[in-house]
Amino acid sequence: MSNSKPISILLVDDDEINNFISIKLIKKALVYADITACLDGSYAINQLLEIQEKNPENLPDYILLDINMPIMNGWEFLDEYKRLGLDPLGKSKIYIISSSVFSNDINKAKSYDLVKDFISKPLNVEKIRELFAVENTI
Repeated sequence: MSNSKPISILLVDDDEINNFISIKLIKKALVYADITACLDGSYAINQLLEIQEKNPENLPDYILLDINMPIMNGWEFLDEYKRLGLDPLGKSKIYIISSSVFSNDINKAKSYDLVKDFISKPLNVEKIRELFAVENTI
């Protein structure tokens, strides 16, 4: 009997169509994925605060974060995430997922210790499998 629980993913992107496609692709690449989508960084921070308060072990395994969003963009999200100490044990792996090709965005992403990598949109099944390769081994 396996006690493996699904990989939990928080998708933070203001583009609903992109979220729909990303969720379909992730579910195609990963059989056991529990995905929550938030349309802005502020809502995502509130969700994470709630999880941390009630049940910190339920923080997502991965956060896929867009940069350009209204209300609270990806950089503001990262600053707030760090300021609030949302994940003191470092459970969540944060990846920037962006259509930006500007080297200053890529370099800025790398300047954050919290950010594991910068991934260019659009996502595809190969990129997703690569991203989750460690967990996807049988």
